[in-house]
Amino acid sequence: MECNVPTDIVFSFTGFALRGGKTGPHADGWGVALYEGRFAHSFLEPRPACQSPLAEFIRLNPIKTLLAIAHVRKKTRGQSSVENTHPFKRVLWGRDWVFAHNGTLPRIRTRRLTSEHPIGETDSEHAFCWMIEQLRATFPGGYPRDVRRLWDAVARLGGELGADGKFNFLLGDGRHLYARCGTKLCYIERKAPFGRATLRDAEMQIDFSEVTSARDRVAVVATEPLTRDETWHQGTPGTMWVFDQGKLRATLSSVVEPPAARSMRRSATAPRSRKIAPPRSAARTRTKPRRRARTS
Repeated sequence: MECNVPTDIVFSFTGFALRGGKTGPHADGWGVALYEGRFAHSFLEPRPACQSPLAEFIRLNPIKTLLAIAHVRKKTRGQSSVENTHPFKRVLWGRDWVFAHNGTLPRIRTRRLTSEHPIGETDSEHAFCWMIEQLRATFPGGYPRDVRRLWDAVARLGGELGADGKFNFLLGDGRHLYARCGTKLCYIERKAPFGRATLRDAEMQIDFSEVTSARDRVAVVATEPLTRDETWHQGTPGTMWVFDQGKLRATLSSVVEPPAARSMRRSATAPRSRKIAPPRSAARTRTKPRRRARTS
C-alpha cells in the first residue's frame, strides 16, 4: 500500500493475512513493514499468518503509514525461519529499503555479492542484496535528484533478474513503491468519490466514504484482487509500476533482451552492403563485311 496521507492497513491486511494458510497455500511465514519516514518497522514470523496472534494484533489495531509492504510465504528455497521470512530490509543512502518477492530465481547464486550479505538462505534475499549493490554502484553520489533515473535503474535490474526466472516483487524506499509484474500482479487506486468494498477472503465490508476525505489517495498492489466489488487493473508481465502519493506515476518496461536476441536484432536492422555489378558491355553487333564493288 502507498498513499498520500497516513492510512492504516486494517481492511486490506485482514483479507491478505487469511491467504497465509486459510484461503491460500502460503503458510510458511508472513511479514509486514510499515514506514515511518525513512525508517521501516518490520514484523516477521515463520508461521501461518491466519494463526498468528501478532498478525491479529495488526488487524485489530490501526497503525497508520504512508507506505506498507506485506508478504505471505510459500517456501521454495530455504526452510521456514524468521531469517527467511519476507519482507527483507537493507539500508541504502540513509533510508530503509524493503523488498518482498514471489517466484524462484534458480541461477541467482551466479551473481556474486561484494558488500551485502544475506542473513538467510533464500534466493529472494540474495536478489535483493544484489539489487542494492547495483543501485549503490549506479548512483555513487547517493539518492538521485532525478528520481526517474532511479525508476529506470530499478526496472532494468528487475528485467535482468527476471530473465533468469519468475520475478514478481514489491520494493519500497520510503518514498516510492515499485511493483514488478513477472507473471501476475494487479493494483487499484482508491480516490474520491469513494464507495463500498467487500473482501474476497472474509465477510468484511467497508464504506470508504465514511473514513476518508476528498483529497485521500491510496494505491494497493496484490497478486490477486483483495476485493470482489472493485475494479482492479491487471499487470502485463515484464512491466514495472511506480507509485508515489497514492498515484501511479509510471509504467516501465522491465525486460532485458538475452544477448543472442539482441545480436540478432542488431544484425537485422544493420544497413546491408550493396554489391554493385560492373556495367554490362554494350551488345556487340555483327555487321556483314561490305563487298567491294567489282569493276569490269
